[in-house]
Amino acid sequence: MGRIVIVTDSTADIPEALANELGIKVVPLKVHFGEDTYEDGVDLTSSQFYEKLSASETIPTTSQPTPGQFEEVYQELNEDGVEQILSIHLSSKLSGTYQSAYIAQQTLGDSVPVEVIDSRRASYAIGIIAAEAARMAAQGESLESIRQRIDEMLEDTTVFFMVDTLEYLQKNGRIGKASALVGSLLKIKPILSLNEAGEVYPFEKVRGSRKAAEKIVSEFRNRFNGRPVHVGISHAQAPAEASAFMDRMKESFDVQQEVITDIGPVIGTHVGPGTVSISVAPAARKN
Repeated sequence: MGRIVIVTDSTADIPEALANELGIKVVPLKVHFGEDTYEDGVDLTSSQFYEKLSASETIPTTSQPTPGQFEEVYQELNEDGVEQILSIHLSSKLSGTYQSAYIAQQTLGDSVPVEVIDSRRASYAIGIIAAEAARMAAQGESLESIRQRIDEMLEDTTVFFMVDTLEYLQKNGRIGKASALVGSLLKIKPILSLNEAGEVYPFEKVRGSRKAAEKIVSEFRNRFNGRPVHVGISHAQAPAEASAFMDRMKESFDVQQEVITDIGPVIGTHVGPGTVSISVAPAARKN
């Protein structure tokens, strides 16, 4: 089997340096502030986005890449001699990104070897899978081995979002105004997660960040039961909180790979500044 390349989208929140190192191709989603449109991570960085978000009177909107954008990426890789493309994307329950990639793959047919995969995840929970697949490809692992590992990670990768403010969940219609007001007064910190279908659901509501962190670590202990893990923490302008949570994870688990990254504009539109997302996947079992 020849060269295998991983494609993903900007909601995977993979640091640019890591994507370049591993040869991961990232297709950007779009963010719209009124009449102005930006490509996520291309002409709008995370820091620029949060500055604009704080100054904007209206909530921005987002949109997925077109099938044509994916076709262009796939064809360029094919012309470059790539023999297999694995395209791993944001949960199809949250965005039309997967559908756009799938339409592109169907349009190209057998002329370009693409498999489109619904991660059923968001933020670095996608990135943690894409990065592992890209590392395996760089090491010359077979397509069968890489695909098997992806399937394992799709089954086991877990993500939680600790949301700092209820404002953006309310603006995006996830909760009502009354719930947002009561939650803010009581310092409620909602913990969100994604279910097996890739849909967002409220995992828990706790009072205060410390209790939220304790709840999440406890849940990871229950799920991974002493196994070595990969940990990715993404944050929306909360670097100190992200670093502290990584320290907590390393005290509690055998962390074999770690990444701290920014929550990009598309995910940030929905969860707002101050959010910290923790993604954990079990390390590959050694034969």
